[in-house]
Amino acid sequence: MSEIRIGNSLVGDGHPCYVVAEIGINHNGDIDIAKKLIEAAALAKCNAVKFQKRTIEVVYSAEELERPRESPFGTTNGDLKYALEFGKDEYAEIDRHCRQNNIAWFASCWDEASVDFIEQFNVPCYKIASASLTDDELLRHTRSKGRPILLSTGMSTLEQIDHAVEVLGKEDLLILHTTSTYPALYEELNLRVIPMLKHRYGLPVGYSGHETGLSTSIASVAMGACLVERHITLDRAMWGSDQAASVEPQGVAHMVRDIHLVETAMGDGVKRVIDREVPIMKKLRRVDTKNSGI
Repeated sequence: MSEIRIGNSLVGDGHPCYVVAEIGINHNGDIDIAKKLIEAAALAKCNAVKFQKRTIEVVYSAEELERPRESPFGTTNGDLKYALEFGKDEYAEIDRHCRQNNIAWFASCWDEASVDFIEQFNVPCYKIASASLTDDELLRHTRSKGRPILLSTGMSTLEQIDHAVEVLGKEDLLILHTTSTYPALYEELNLRVIPMLKHRYGLPVGYSGHETGLSTSIASVAMGACLVERHITLDRAMWGSDQAASVEPQGVAHMVRDIHLVETAMGDGVKRVIDREVPIMKKLRRVDTKNSGI
């Protein structure tokens, strides 16, 4: 059985689906919003929340940072990127607040210095964002920390995924099927990729959704996803590039509930007459056979 351990949880076939609420940059640079999102995810019974960490001047070129972009924080893309980035004090508060709310947290790190920064908090795993799947040096640096890795595969070919898996190695690795459009259209989701990835790599496979609804994220579990990640927001109408592809707290709670209902309903695949059917069978069936299975 293919599985990984994230903190105290085993994740893989035969284990409860691990649900991650991605806060990402939906905190809009406000630690109080981040704390409210942590509380909402914990109340919805998610297993973890996830953030994004970047060294701005490494990830983005000077030209990109100077590009005009209107936001509540200024008139350039750099004004926005720096405003959305939390530092040590904010992450220390995030770490404390997650412990207080009994929920795990980790981050997708977009550069090596960000991995080193997050490592000080002893996170249970790292995520490689789809945008970083082809960054071999970042993959190797993340792997050097010896922690489980979630590899997101949006906007990637099978050949690119093959290479990333070769670079990372299969130990403590989980692959996430995803479509990198925000929000994603239903015809873009291609959930049948989930069992294909499981067969191709022999690894646990999860689903990271960016669609507007919940039904397909829940359906991914029936397709074999052992981890589901969705962006969480306090209000989809809030300012921010990821808010529209996110789920509000009540929706996250419904999703977690329905994921576990689907898991219960999946059963073991063995056809049998269950005990509660027997009185119904005796009442309704006119003719029985010796091969009734009772």
